[in-house]
Amino acid sequence: MKLRLYHHRDGARIAYREAGVGPGLCLVHSAALSHREFAPLVEHLADRFRVVLPDLPLHGDSEDRPRHPYTQAWLAEVMAAFCRETCGPHPIVGGHGAGAEILLRATVTGQIAPSRLVLMPNRLHRPPIRSRMAVPLRALAPAAALPGLDRAASRAVRLAYRPEHGMKLTARGNPAARDLLRHATADVAGNANLARSWSRWVRRWPGGAQSDLLEAYGRIEARVLLLWADRDRYHPLAGAEEALDLLPDAQLRVLPGTGFLIAYDDPVGVARELTAFCL
Repeated sequence: MKLRLYHHRDGARIAYREAGVGPGLCLVHSAALSHREFAPLVEHLADRFRVVLPDLPLHGDSEDRPRHPYTQAWLAEVMAAFCRETCGPHPIVGGHGAGAEILLRATVTGQIAPSRLVLMPNRLHRPPIRSRMAVPLRALAPAAALPGLDRAASRAVRLAYRPEHGMKLTARGNPAARDLLRHATADVAGNANLARSWSRWVRRWPGGAQSDLLEAYGRIEARVLLLWADRDRYHPLAGAEEALDLLPDAQLRVLPGTGFLIAYDDPVGVARELTAFCL
């Protein structure tokens, strides 16, 4: 995959990889991971799509300076502009976890007008289920904002997210998920700038139910695919079923035997559903 950079108007830098030919398909990963979350899909999609895999700000090779607000609204603005720049005015976009929430927020606020919107497991309008994955980030956020403690907090995060934890995020125990976690935390230890920026993200990310989405769903003009995992304990199927009833043009597909890292549990199945929906 080719590495490229997108520069936002406020100076934020988004690193992304792309591969393949055809219509652009942008897939945005979840929090605390990187573009590699969707790497297992590339070989199954690159013959039909130009697959675009960005690193969210504070992830991978993208922006990590603490000068930006890192609010959900700012992230939606940056990623909407990125999608328009790389995939056109009516892009095909999809996301998982925080990536899906950012794309959904950008869509309902009119910052992006996708032709197809794929929402993989995320909290949607519901309050988050507290996950063990998020506990270290939330616990260390106050310390990371303080000079002198920021470096210590960054090292503690690296220890908390060991590669072995990646396998626990899959329903099938895929050992390749260890490399995903290893890559996601490779540059964390000792990075004070990243620690302060992450502290800002965690403290400003919406912590409760996003009930305003219940009314906003009806205004979404794009075709929507809710592509869900049946064994993701953090994102219950009930939320997707509730959203399905409110979205004007949507379908729900559930992949059996898949967990939080849906693309690592069943890359062929995810790619098959994406191809059928997006072409």
